[in-house]
Order: sequence, then C-alpha cells, then structure tokens
Amino acid sequence: MRLRLALMVAAVSVLILVAFLVPLALLVRTVAEDRATVRATADAQSLVPVVGTADTATIRLTVEQLAADSGRPVSVYLPDGSVLGTPVPRTPAVALAARGQSLTGESDSGREIVIAVQGRADGTGVIRVAVPRGELTDGVTRAWLVLALLGLLLVLIGLLVADRLARTLVRPIGDLSAVSHRLANAELDARVTPSGPPELREVAGALNHLAGRIQVLLVQEREQVADLSHRLRTPLTALRLEAESLRDPDDATRITAAVDGLERAVTGLIRQARWRRTPAAGPAGSDAAAIVGERVAFWSVLAEDTGRPVTLDLAPGPLPVGVPADELAAAVDALLGNVFAHTPDGTPFRVRLAVAAGQVVLTVADEGPGLPADAARRGASAAGSTGLGLDIARRAAQSAGGRLEFGTAPGGGAEVLLRLGPPALRSGATVQGA
Repeated sequence: MRLRLALMVAAVSVLILVAFLVPLALLVRTVAEDRATVRATADAQSLVPVVGTADTATIRLTVEQLAADSGRPVSVYLPDGSVLGTPVPRTPAVALAARGQSLTGESDSGREIVIAVQGRADGTGVIRVAVPRGELTDGVTRAWLVLALLGLLLVLIGLLVADRLARTLVRPIGDLSAVSHRLANAELDARVTPSGPPELREVAGALNHLAGRIQVLLVQEREQVADLSHRLRTPLTALRLEAESLRDPDDATRITAAVDGLERAVTGLIRQARWRRTPAAGPAGSDAAAIVGERVAFWSVLAEDTGRPVTLDLAPGPLPVGVPADELAAAVDALLGNVFAHTPDGTPFRVRLAVAAGQVVLTVADEGPGLPADAARRGASAAGSTGLGLDIARRAAQSAGGRLEFGTAPGGGAEVLLRLGPPALRSGATVQGA
C-alpha cells in the first residue's frame, strides 16, 4: 500500500510539474531570444545618426568599434555598393531594407536585424547586425537545468510526505491484520490499540468488541457443554452399579470396562470444554496399531453377539500417528459404530491397518448396502444418531495431516479410509482456563 501511494503521488507530481515547467522552460527561451534581439536592435539604432550624416571614414571607425564592443557581426551597406564593417554579402533582408523597410529576420547562423537609414544625399543606407544562435540561447540551458533540479526536488519532497502519510495508514492496518491472525489462532485475549485515521480507529474498536464478544460466547458454550456432560455422570454411575450387580462375572467386567471408557470420554469432554489447551512441546501422537487392535477387540464382542464376522488385518506395530490416543480411539469407534448402524445383523466387515506413502491407513469395509449419499455431511444420519461420527474421524485425520476418504468395497458395501500422518513436533505449551 505504501508503494502504491508513493507511485500515485509521484505520478501526480510529475504531471503537475510537467504542466508547469514545460511552459516555463519555453518562456525562458523566448525571453532569452527577445533579450538578445533587443540588445542587437539597440546597437543598430545607435548607428543610425552616424550612417545618416557622417562620412565613410567615420562610419567605418564607428562600426568597427561597435563590433568589437558587442562581439557581433556589424555591417553597413552604403548606396554606392561599399560594405563597411563585417564583409557579408547582401542578403535578401538587406535588399529589402535598401528599399526603405527595416525588419528582423532569421538566417542560418541565427537572427539578423536590418535597419534602413534614409536622408543621405546618395541614397538609402542599410545597417545589419547579426545575432549568433549561441547568443539567442545564452543562459537557457542553465535555466532549464535549474528547473529540472527544482522539479526533481519537489517530487522527492512529495514522495517523502506521501511515505509519512502512508505510514500512518499502513501501520494501523498492519496492527489490525496481526490481531486478526492472532484471533484466528485462538488467542482470544489479543487486542489492537486504536490509532490512525478515525475510520481505522473505529474498525479497531469494532474488532476489539468482536474479540470480546467471541470470548464471552465461547465461555458460555464451554460452560453449557460442560454442564451437559456433567449431567451424564449420574446415569453412568447408575449403569456402573447395574453392571456390578450382574451375575455373570465376564459380562459384569465387560460392561464395567465399557462404562469406564464412557466415563473417561465424558471426563475428557468436560476438561476440553472448560479448558483451552495448546499442544505441549514435543511430539504429540499415539500408536495406531495398539489403539486399533484394542478398539476392534472391544467391538468384536458386539459383533459376535450380532453374528457379524470380523476380519482384522493389523500391520505390526508400533505405528506412530499424529493424533492423541483418545481422539484416535474416538475416530475408530465412530467408523466401527457406523458399520453396526448402517448394516443389518450378520453383515461381515473387515478392518485393515497398513502403511502407504508415508501414512498409516486404516480401512473399514463392510458388505452391507453402502453409505447413504449424505453420510459425509456433518449432522446427517439415517440411523437415528447425531450424525457426527464421520466428522469426528475427519477432524482426527486432518489434525494428523491426513484425510478421510469414502468408497465402495469389492463386495459392494461401504469402504472408509482414514489416512493419518506421523507425529509432528509442536512448540509451546500453555493451559488457560476459560
């Protein structure tokens, strides 16, 4: 922006200076020519009384003295054809003046002033004074150089003033941009100091108000989510008591373990809602092989109860990925839960974990009817759920530098690929309460 303002001011300044200096330069040249012509005319006029009354010797002496003093060629043409002073052939202007007409004309060497002198007994005499071209332009080059330097100085001053003015505009805009980027990076305490023109100060105030409002809304949202999550503890406690009262120890252990996992998820949700955390220093990630194996083992019990054959193809671990363990477990549960939600009992499904192109790829494929057309849309579900499962898996993949892909399995069912990148080194660690 500073460069554009400087270019605009430079262009306007140059146009103004050209419109002002070009006519002034032409005027300077015209004045120099007129000044030289007036001096030459005055010298010629001084010879008129001598040429009109004196004898030839006196005229010759006066002409030679005038030529020596002025440095110009001075010639006097007498009626008898003799030429006194500078021997120059008669020019057309001299011939015209011999008929009694004085004039000023242009010649190859410059300008000539011819004056007809009448009153002599022998006829009309002619005085010719030549003005060299160098005298006509004497001082013009120096004046033009001064004008050019003056114009350059004015342009530089204009650029300096424009730069100072642009700085007063650019600095507040840069501050606004920096604060907006900080807000985009979840630094909700970032504020901008209003400065610059009134319009920019108003924008800065509006941005600060927006940041404060966003902070208030986020706090309210976190509290609502935390309160909602906290309400789940009571039914979880009742469910734990029911599980412990089962007669079959295996069923009691299995259901209690499921309740413990659900309680950990609720606790994590409460902490995530009430605290804003930035990644800790060091590599943040988990072992995909261990987590996928654990979650498939958990869902295998339900698969066995519903008659769903499970095929697990697990690459040897460890397979580190850039997703925290709880987020990866939630993503795997979401993908496996979709199999049970969108396929009838007895539908086989396959889970495969492998490494491809530097990424860990988790493939969940079934032989059911396939995913609905809007299954990839957040909040869309045809099975009575919240429709957020695939979105949880997508965000987990994106946080690890991967992506979530949908396709069709060889048997005609749905096939979902979760691509996960390796752990990344994260810097800085702060924990702030909402």
